[in-house]
Amino acid sequence: MTKLTTNHPNGSPCWVDLGVPDLRRAIDFYTALFGWEINEGPPETGGYSMCLVDGSPVAAIARSQEPDAGSFWWTVYFAADDVAATAKRAGEHGGAIVMEPMDVMGQGRMAVATDPSGARFGLWQGQAHTGAQIIGEPDTMCWAELSTPDGEGARGFYSSVLERPVEDMGVPGFDYATVQVGEDSVAGLWGVPGEPAHWTTYFAVDDADAAVARATAAGGTVVRQPQDSPYGRFAIVADPFGAAFAVMRLPES
Repeated sequence: MTKLTTNHPNGSPCWVDLGVPDLRRAIDFYTALFGWEINEGPPETGGYSMCLVDGSPVAAIARSQEPDAGSFWWTVYFAADDVAATAKRAGEHGGAIVMEPMDVMGQGRMAVATDPSGARFGLWQGQAHTGAQIIGEPDTMCWAELSTPDGEGARGFYSSVLERPVEDMGVPGFDYATVQVGEDSVAGLWGVPGEPAHWTTYFAVDDADAAVARATAAGGTVVRQPQDSPYGRFAIVADPFGAAFAVMRLPES
């Protein structure tokens, strides 16, 4: 298990967090599902609680800061060498800034934006907190995927904002492209007509079917039953608040 202790490369997914109305219920659900150790945050942070694997932060859960919110979601953050400049590019290319760039208690700088189709995402410029220290291992983030009605527009937007190439997979009839950081594909952009634009976080698990069983036993629901793909067996589930995410058993390397 390799731990990352420096900032993630610019343009790559580096962190995920979730805001919910009932923090205790969320902690109970996700510890039952992933076995996370939870380092609960103090009241001045809104209870922002770090989710740990092998003592290292991999995600966070907090009380929602939107008291009237009717829906909840995992927010994917992309590493930014300069949050202000990256957020500025998002606005210049048709996105909207939901939360202006701000300092976060010496941990880093952040912003939240939506792309032109309305999908929300975050930006993170790490300082003391560099982001997820483990990725691609069981119970950690392993992929981030945008579903959008405008695949072509999304490719242009994210390439410009993240300053990374976006490459089509080249499969006829399958509008899918990947954000590239060097030789690595770090996120997917899936054009789906009629699909509300949103980002989905994929978490690696040892067994997708067993993970679905744990999720439902803990009060979650199944959005898409487990199925095989060339990239691993996966399912999409939702937590007790309706926040959807994927669990995937990665193929053996």
